Amino acid sequence: MTAAENVCYTLINVPMDSEPPSEISLKNDLKGDVKLKTEALKKVIIMILNGEKLPGLLMTIIRFVLPLQDHTIKKLLLVFWEIVPKTTPDGRLLQEMILVCDAYRKDLQHPNEFIRGSTLRFLCKLKEAELLEPLMPAIRACLEHRHSYVRRNAVLAIYTIYRNFEHLIPDAPELIHDFLVNEKDASCKRNAFMMLIHADQDRALDYLSTCIDQVQTFGDILQLVIVELIYKVCHANPSERARFIRCIYNLLQSSSPAVKYEAAGTLVTLSSAPTAIKAAAQCYIDLIIKESDNNVKLIVLDRLIELKEHPSHERVLQDLVMDILRVLSTPDLEVRKKTLQLALDLVSSRNVEELVIVLKKEVIKTNNVTEHEDTDKYRQLLVRTLHSCSVRFPDMAANVIPVLMEFLSDNNEAAAADVLEFVREAIQRFDNLRPLIVEKMLEVFHAIKSVKIYRGALWILGEYCSTKEDIQSVMTEVRRSLGEIPIVESEIKKETGELKPEEEVSVGPAQKLVTEMGTYATQSALSSSRPAKKEEDRPPLRGFLLDGDFFVAASLATTLTKIALRYVSLVQEKKKQNSFVAEGMLLMATILHLGKSSLPKKPITDDDVDRISLCLKVLSECSPLMNDIFNKECRQSLSHMLSAKLEEEKLSQKKESEKRNVTVQPDDPISFMQLTAKNEMSSKEDQFQLSLLAAMGNTQRKEAADPLASKLNKVTQLTGFSDPVYAEAYVHVNQYDIVLDVLVVNQTSDTLQNCTLELATLGDLKLVEKPSPLTLAPHDFANIKANVKVASTENGIIFGNIVYDVSGAASDRNCVVLSDIHIDIMDYIQPASCTDAEFRQMWAEFEWENKVTVNTNIIDLNEYLQHILKSTNMKCLTPEKALSGYCGFMAANLYARSIFGEDALANVSIEKPIHLGPEAPVTGHIRIRAKSQGMALSLGDKINLSQKKTSL
Repeated sequence: MTAAENVCYTLINVPMDSEPPSEISLKNDLKGDVKLKTEALKKVIIMILNGEKLPGLLMTIIRFVLPLQDHTIKKLLLVFWEIVPKTTPDGRLLQEMILVCDAYRKDLQHPNEFIRGSTLRFLCKLKEAELLEPLMPAIRACLEHRHSYVRRNAVLAIYTIYRNFEHLIPDAPELIHDFLVNEKDASCKRNAFMMLIHADQDRALDYLSTCIDQVQTFGDILQLVIVELIYKVCHANPSERARFIRCIYNLLQSSSPAVKYEAAGTLVTLSSAPTAIKAAAQCYIDLIIKESDNNVKLIVLDRLIELKEHPSHERVLQDLVMDILRVLSTPDLEVRKKTLQLALDLVSSRNVEELVIVLKKEVIKTNNVTEHEDTDKYRQLLVRTLHSCSVRFPDMAANVIPVLMEFLSDNNEAAAADVLEFVREAIQRFDNLRPLIVEKMLEVFHAIKSVKIYRGALWILGEYCSTKEDIQSVMTEVRRSLGEIPIVESEIKKETGELKPEEEVSVGPAQKLVTEMGTYATQSALSSSRPAKKEEDRPPLRGFLLDGDFFVAASLATTLTKIALRYVSLVQEKKKQNSFVAEGMLLMATILHLGKSSLPKKPITDDDVDRISLCLKVLSECSPLMNDIFNKECRQSLSHMLSAKLEEEKLSQKKESEKRNVTVQPDDPISFMQLTAKNEMSSKEDQFQLSLLAAMGNTQRKEAADPLASKLNKVTQLTGFSDPVYAEAYVHVNQYDIVLDVLVVNQTSDTLQNCTLELATLGDLKLVEKPSPLTLAPHDFANIKANVKVASTENGIIFGNIVYDVSGAASDRNCVVLSDIHIDIMDYIQPASCTDAEFRQMWAEFEWENKVTVNTNIIDLNEYLQHILKSTNMKCLTPEKALSGYCGFMAANLYARSIFGEDALANVSIEKPIHLGPEAPVTGHIRIRAKSQGMALSLGDKINLSQKKTSL
């Protein structure tokens, strides 16, 4: 093993600019007082770590520093003896080390427990059996020390010595087993048990068998080790399961959350019996509710969702839906979102009633509550969940509707819009609920504050009021909402009527006042509080019209036409028919008059004028054809849309269930437990090994089926083949960081000294550490690793150079410039889905837009869309039904989210220019919108780079 490959345990940061002291001055300092010795020893340690040998100081330190009892010096000496070379070049132990060995022995018998413990910890790092041999009796004696710090480090020392040099302590497992039986301290027991698991598993199991009933009384650190042992034993030898599964059940009741979590995870992998799954799921739910950290809640919720993915476990979890809903007491929106989704996936006809009762209570709780900023979003989530429940279980709709209708008058337009969508679907699907919905709608109609919701409510009332009484109620509500008519005259009267008494008062001069802030305010007699009152008293529909929102007037005209035509068919008396139709026409005429006057803030648009005029014409003629169009065709188009939506949902559910169903082929081999080899036994991976790999960032990604998608495909060449130093890098992206594995090859016949890889980054990347310099022999090679942290999703560039010195050359440092490494953002972008309303809202809010012109050789619209989806990791939100068929153009919405929680939206508008012939490529634009500039630009670059289809 070369000096460069020596294992290093201790890293000490040093200021590089300071001048290294000479060996003579260090010798003098090491003979001085304690303070000088401490400083000198620190300098010696740093110099040795930097590659200096300093052999002349060894005896000085043994003579003048080793006998001291100062604790700081003792601690520094342990570092010094760890790093100092202990052998001669031919591999034999230095003579001086015998003196050091004696000092170790004295420290192991020192009355101070800190010195004993530190020395024992230091002995774990020694790799020289000759040094350890004389110390064995002293190490054994430490097992009986009164202080637990010494005992637990003695166990660790014995374990590492047994693992590295078994001949020095062959009876270690037996010794530790006896120690474990009599030990009372939790940390010592844990270390001893750990050693037995790795050194002699049978002894560990024997010990566990003797105390299996007292496991609950042990400390959590020992319980965690016991869970690991049981997991490993049961996986390696399934016949042992019955013996230990009760112990795991007991550990589910542990007071430590970590033990409960590990025990539940272990129980699920060891047994798929419904009782075991139920116990584990209950344990997870308890953890979610009791743990205050939202990250922990989300992690455990993910485990529950994983459990649900298993078809046989889903049935067990369905009985726990009500327990899962207890998690809704958490204020965090992300946790609530996942919980509601999980509950909705698990709900069945057996427990849907209870679920709806809980959700109704939660909805009522959110009413008029503003203490939390996410309350509105939470209400929206609840409304959507109730909507889904009612669609899947129609019997529940009658319970849900009255509660939700209250929210139509809510200030939060998004929640009210969700309720309206739900009511529209319910009234179309469930004929028996129509009277109830219409009645509730008429009740809340006057309280609706949002113009968009008002418009939707008008449509529902106009479409579904079928009795004479309901039609008259609608007309009454509309009149109430419009106020006194004709609007223009009444408004002018109101204006003049309010101004009259004030004209007399405003003759006096305007009065100047000084406000609290010291500014002047002119108070006129006209600025009284009456106009504010006028705003308050103004009926809602009148308010919308005066604000210039005449689209609602067009909607009202359609509604009035529908109910008037229906009224004519229901009532036989000509006089009543005429008066009702005339009233409707009067309302439309007065709205037209208002639109043309100067009273509204914005004048009426031509479209709305056309619509209202059309409705007036239809009412004046009352032809059967128009009656058919207004009262049948409109509803039919809604019915088509809802059935298409339902079909889409059923299709996606079917796909989901197909994904989850474990299909077994008739000719699949049957595995008999007794006949399988030990290493084939566990089809599942070792959970503990996996979690360790994940913590170290070494999780192996499943490579794509494509044989070309191997690791070699991701190698980037950094320098040319004729450069003196050749370099290439493999870029390993692991969630939030990037590891660059750079291979550096010396292609010259010289030794390159201080060969350093210097890197810099562009974008939201940050270099974590500077790679250390190397010395490369002629034609030698080495691997250098560099870590880069990623802060957001945008195209990052890593660039740099390699600098080195040539031994004996008089010139300055040589430099090889490296090619840039471009970081692909596709590693951070994942497909996601959102509702159309959310998409539109984000589209309006996001300030960065990037417009990419389509430039491709693909000639089919659908093929181009699929190609873009594949190359950008985005998901198409536009349903397949909307994209099917062929009409020469296509528009689709795409959505994705990064692992940093950033949203990316895209709209693809493409067409096939028919006049250019069948072989003409697709043309059009793709608009990308994102909150951050980096995301929008990076996605645009990605689309530009991968537009053309490469021919294989």
